[in-house]
Amino acid sequence: VHPNVSQGCQGGCATCSDYNGCLSCKPRLFFVLERIGMKQIGVCLSSCPSGYYGTRYPDINKCAKCKADCDTCFTRNFCTKCKSGFYLYSGKCLEKCPDGLEANNHTMECTSIVHCETSEWSPWSPCMKKGKTCGFKRGNEVRVREIVQHPSTRGNPCPATTESRKCIVQRKRCQKEGKGKKNREEKRKKSNKDESKETRQESKGRAARRQNREQRENNNKTQPKKRKAPNKEQDLAPVDTAH
Repeated sequence: VHPNVSQGCQGGCATCSDYNGCLSCKPRLFFVLERIGMKQIGVCLSSCPSGYYGTRYPDINKCAKCKADCDTCFTRNFCTKCKSGFYLYSGKCLEKCPDGLEANNHTMECTSIVHCETSEWSPWSPCMKKGKTCGFKRGNEVRVREIVQHPSTRGNPCPATTESRKCIVQRKRCQKEGKGKKNREEKRKKSNKDESKETRQESKGRAARRQNREQRENNNKTQPKKRKAPNKEQDLAPVDTAH
């Protein structure tokens, strides 16, 4: 029997004593022993503290200690967070991750190794030299690819994302930008002029043909109709004098 058992306790205790603190808790609260120097004091909490996990029984809810390397746990044999220096893997706290896995110092977990992945190479660029595609015979062409998956710490590193190779082109002069623009403008004007000239010539031809047709029609109207010449063979036919 605990000395000084009381029913009017504070802090969620159902029963308590001045020497041992809480002896039992109110419904849904967890009973846990806290060490203060050489003495353990019972307290009642709404959830178990770090390093403990809760178990519920019909008569009392208790907080039990996790394993020594666990910071938090679901049960005694299943950790959810490890203490410093340990890595979490499948509910266990390990000093070293198993083969095929690597230690993640950010999450303090053992994770799968991730290797680098890249996209396909792009087509080769035009042959160039000093940013130009003319005025030279030998130049360089390049192609690139992108990184689609960066590697983890122990993963295979990414290969080069750019390649270059020598190339040969038929040497040609670089056309000046101003001169080329002027030539294009002159060609456009000349083309428009030629089109206009052809259009005018076609119009003149159509007008001349129309005028000739009208002139012929007028001439036909003003000229008198020719009388039909008598048939001389009929006039010279022999007369029947039998009567």
